[in-house]
Amino acid sequence: MTWYLAYAALGAVAGVLAGLMGVGGGLVFVPGLLLLFHLQDFDSQWLSHLAIGSSLALIVPTALSSLWAHHRRGAVDWSAVMRLAPGLLAGALLGAWLAARFSTRGLQVLFALFLFLVAWQMLTGVMPRSRARAHGTTLFLSVGSIIGTVSGLVGIGGGTMTVPFLLWQGKPLPRAVATSAACGLPIALAGALGFMVTGAGKTSTAATGFVYWPAVLLTGVSAVLMAPLGARMAHSLPIPLLKRFFALLLVLVGLRLLLA
Repeated sequence: MTWYLAYAALGAVAGVLAGLMGVGGGLVFVPGLLLLFHLQDFDSQWLSHLAIGSSLALIVPTALSSLWAHHRRGAVDWSAVMRLAPGLLAGALLGAWLAARFSTRGLQVLFALFLFLVAWQMLTGVMPRSRARAHGTTLFLSVGSIIGTVSGLVGIGGGTMTVPFLLWQGKPLPRAVATSAACGLPIALAGALGFMVTGAGKTSTAATGFVYWPAVLLTGVSAVLMAPLGARMAHSLPIPLLKRFFALLLVLVGLRLLLA
């Protein structure tokens, strides 16, 4: 029962932060699950794999919820989603396949480096300027593959990469964010499936490969329920200041993963 409450608490934190600052759940899910799985004495050989695979499975319901909310407002550029989707799907599967060839320590280091990159972006606010660009199929396929691969490796929905690309493509920020939310669904679906397959027979009966269902179900429900609260809080709290604090927290978490 204690662990069930811990999973629900993790989901609540991730949901509030997602609604409050628009940060991807994977940035919270992966380190949170790593800690909880470690405290539960899960097989240390697969800790990172379980955390990343479960994070991708968790992103499925949150991506669906976000996608629907943006779609109802007509904010999603579905043509961009369709052009990115093949690369995102293939890349996420490749990322899961590559992750299975990393040690759990190697994946921790990779995730820590990614946290440093996200923290730097949040602290500096660096974003490409919105301007019209070419929309070639090869470009979208290549970029989608890169975003999908990195996302599959570290267990995120890809928004930290998809939004800058869409801004560079000339999309206004609200449309870029909404379209990125829709792009998170193919990444999460393909990535989670990849981790289920590559982890087959290596984990407990409560898991399918590297996706641990008790954590996914409890954390996911809590995250979806709490996200609207974060969205309401966003209208009354100093978001730029909170983003700086969150960026510094990401740095601390990254350092902890590197030094563990």
